[in-house]
Amino acid sequence: MPEKKTLDRAKQDKREGKSPSTQAGEFVHEEIEHVREGKHGAKSTKQAIAIGLSKARRAGVKLPAPKKGKKATRKKAQKDLKAAKKTTKKAPSRTRSKATKKALKRAGRKSASKQALSRQAKSAARKRTAKDRSAAAKKAAKTKGPRQRSAAAKKAAKTRARKSSR
Repeated sequence: MPEKKTLDRAKQDKREGKSPSTQAGEFVHEEIEHVREGKHGAKSTKQAIAIGLSKARRAGVKLPAPKKGKKATRKKAQKDLKAAKKTTKKAPSRTRSKATKKALKRAGRKSASKQALSRQAKSAARKRTAKDRSAAAKKAAKTKGPRQRSAAAKKAAKTRARKSSR
């Protein structure tokens, strides 16, 4: 079950007109924090992200199932979306919950390190075309206010300067 502050932040994002993936980002962030705190582990960064996305869908974020990827992943996403629509929630199996928690506890904590997250972000970005990345940046700029836009521009300029000096 997601924490109340995570649900509140996701609702705030929705009110601000941000995309479902941004709303889901709050749940992914929460999951990464859980791994860092030692609440449980994750085999990989991808697993931690997947858990967060699943929580988001079950909490009612209208995040569609991925078009590409494994059939099982798409099926799980569909199942999560359906679970969010149900009004009466069936109590989860105690035995299954315990087994899942135990398995996650055994998994490592390094999947939530800064290096692992950076590696994951870079590999995900490499899979996207320059056109896609540009379109995403333009869309993100639209939802920012003037102050945030200015801060983002300064950060981008700093990054460009740092990369050109290498």
